[in-house]
Amino acid sequence: MMSDLVKLEREGAVSRIWLERPDVHNAFNDEVVARLDELIREVVQSEARVLVLGGRGRSFSAGADLNWMKSKGQSGDSENREDAAKLAAMLRVLSSAPQATIARVQGTALGGGLGLISACDIAIAVERAKFGFSEVRLGLIPAVISPHAIEKIGPGRARQLFVTGERFDAAHAERYGLISQVVPDEEALDLAVDAAVSQVLQNGPQAVAAAKELIRQVPSLPASQVDAYTSAQIAARRASEEGREGITAFLEKRSPSWQAPN
Repeated sequence: MMSDLVKLEREGAVSRIWLERPDVHNAFNDEVVARLDELIREVVQSEARVLVLGGRGRSFSAGADLNWMKSKGQSGDSENREDAAKLAAMLRVLSSAPQATIARVQGTALGGGLGLISACDIAIAVERAKFGFSEVRLGLIPAVISPHAIEKIGPGRARQLFVTGERFDAAHAERYGLISQVVPDEEALDLAVDAAVSQVLQNGPQAVAAAKELIRQVPSLPASQVDAYTSAQIAARRASEEGREGITAFLEKRSPSWQAPN
């Protein structure tokens, strides 16, 4: 069943989505993409404040299932394009989620797996994890994931990694900006993910969403519009109920309403 390939767990303000195809290194097929899209949209529409994305088994995700890719390459042009558009839409929903998103990377991530990581705000990986934009070695390109990957690592590094298809380790992934933190093992990984979740939950949920929107908008604005846009954003936050509550709580030396009581 499709629901068995990707699963959603909820615990208070935290939602966790798990890739559940360890026998094929959590590779994507059309059912996985559809289920990811469905569950990410469900979280986006919920009261969750953090989304953690992880994979079962030794690999985070090997990217696209090659049998699936082969079948789509042999289908008609319209079906082929439509299928690629579904993957693009899923990654866009993940990237634009108002919640903070954290990739829990317990193993190797290749191709589309790096698309998932790149579309998340934070990515934490174990030392043994390996990475690679391996598409060119198959005569393909990292097209659909490229907007998110280039935004994360920059066009200069993308030139190197996209055209060589080289594998690199977690230390290099951190240096490239793909990974936020590297930890020794899965026990440390869970502790680091929990710590990141705790940090996010200290923050105003509307402010987190607004900060993410700021990051999306500012780079694309003409220079003549940036100051007006950013001034309007901080003015709106200062006047918001959440902003007023946060400032008042700080001045009164108490926790704001969105934080769990000590």
